[in-house]
Amino acid sequence: MDFQAGQTLYFDKPFGLTSFQVVGRVRWQLCHALGVKKLKVGHAGTLDPLATGVLIVCTGRATKEIEKLQYQTKEYVATLRLGATTPSYDLEHPIDKTYPTEHITRQLVESTLKKFLGRIEQIPPQYSACKVDGKRAYDAARKGVEVELKPKVLQIDEIELLDYCMPDITIRVVCSKGTYIRALARDIGVALDSGAHLTALRRTRVGDVRVEDCLDPTDFGTWLEKQEIEKTY
Repeated sequence: MDFQAGQTLYFDKPFGLTSFQVVGRVRWQLCHALGVKKLKVGHAGTLDPLATGVLIVCTGRATKEIEKLQYQTKEYVATLRLGATTPSYDLEHPIDKTYPTEHITRQLVESTLKKFLGRIEQIPPQYSACKVDGKRAYDAARKGVEVELKPKVLQIDEIELLDYCMPDITIRVVCSKGTYIRALARDIGVALDSGAHLTALRRTRVGDVRVEDCLDPTDFGTWLEKQEIEKTY
């Protein structure tokens, strides 16, 4: 394998690590194996630290393909807790508001989910990497400053209820690039006349790559030792 010329790798990102941290570990191990000080490594499609699943990592000249890879359809399995919201719409922040859930039935959830099929508009979360006036939205949010984020047009190809166990529901979503599942949870909560936030999120597929086919980053060093590595000097 020629990592300097370019390779595309697929990892199952663990809970708690940022996408950048996974890239950093991969770069360090590759540089060590290749005996070089620098190697271009990047990822296609960021996963939040509290999310797990498919993370595409490109090396060398393959990093030029990152933009194209980001446009692939993605599939997620998400668990939402109804009746409560957090500022980040996930477990990064504590609950800030609670809402009634007594009126929510399985039938209501299923019919509500159907409203999100097709082309939708979504306002990104305040705690997101979206840029406003050249600055990341999450930087302003962490300073207590709310910025105006414009809605984006997205495509939801599939959305289904996998499990209903109030106050938690688990859904499967197949969607386009740029979809924030945290924001989708927020909007589902509003559509149910309640509130919602993510308690678990797993990206199960990117394009044709499924999470079952991915490497565990903690096993990457062992896997690397078994490969025939080409070195370019």
